[in-house]
Amino acid sequence: MSENMEIVDLDKKEESQEKSNNEKFSVLETYGENLKTKTYITNPAIGREKEIKDTLLILLTPEKSAMLVGKPGIGKTAIVEGIGYRMQRGEVPDALKPYDLIKVNISSLLGNVENKNGVVENKLQILVDELKHKENIILFIDEAHLLVSRNTSNLNVDFANMLKPGLDRGTIKMIGATTTEEYDAYIIRDRAFLRRFQKVDVAEPTQEETVKILMGTYPKLEKQTGVHMPYTDYQKEKLFEFLVDYTNEYKRIYEIGNRYPDIALALLGNAYSNAVFENVKTLNIHHIYYAIKNTKSVYDDAKRKGIIEFKEKFKDIIEDEKAVLD
Repeated sequence: MSENMEIVDLDKKEESQEKSNNEKFSVLETYGENLKTKTYITNPAIGREKEIKDTLLILLTPEKSAMLVGKPGIGKTAIVEGIGYRMQRGEVPDALKPYDLIKVNISSLLGNVENKNGVVENKLQILVDELKHKENIILFIDEAHLLVSRNTSNLNVDFANMLKPGLDRGTIKMIGATTTEEYDAYIIRDRAFLRRFQKVDVAEPTQEETVKILMGTYPKLEKQTGVHMPYTDYQKEKLFEFLVDYTNEYKRIYEIGNRYPDIALALLGNAYSNAVFENVKTLNIHHIYYAIKNTKSVYDDAKRKGIIEFKEKFKDIIEDEKAVLD
């Protein structure tokens, strides 16, 4: 009786092993993030209605995909997350409602992987083959210039050519994102690849738009850090206006390459980090003060003037909190 049971168990084990060996490695499941099902605390793409609409219109166009192009730090990824946010809420055209929006980092596609049968395969080729058997997938790839960059030639893989047939047939819908410099240096030179995309120009938001982004984003920082900002909406807006003006184009250090909204969001994030470091649950004026004082993103002369202005502009709050600002 026990011998028969052992034989049956062995058969099941071999059957299970055979099934496991036949399973294909999935790039989408291993490296992909579905932005349609991601948890959003706030709208990640405040003030980007035009860019979102332009991208959606391109995705609805047969045999076309979208390429977001703009300077670093202006929120190209946030726009794509904004599309995922709308898809989650059903706020997209009916034709796109069945789709999933899958983000795959380009670094995850570099190189090879050994599948369960011991065969070494190229990860991008696996992805292309996988997408042939998938429906209703929109692929988001940041740093899309690497798909055509000759810097990846040592991998003996022409990424762009591998994607072209799927883009032509419309079986692969894609949103790419890249900087203006890299678009001009790489993508625009590959006419065949470029023909399959329509460009969406993403401009740096204005100071007013950046203030709105900060007003819409700080609840996310509160959720992430567990730190509450106790001020009125009017006070918050004035504080955010200061942070945005403090990091304007003429005050920020050129070499860092940061722009609105990232540079202002980073400054606000540092203020929350100061509160977390002190093990407190309330963000006070001195946390903001030390964020602006210690930033490496603003020229020293602009920083000195800004600190004086900060103390004068928010002296009522400073006095109320009895804050000591050195």
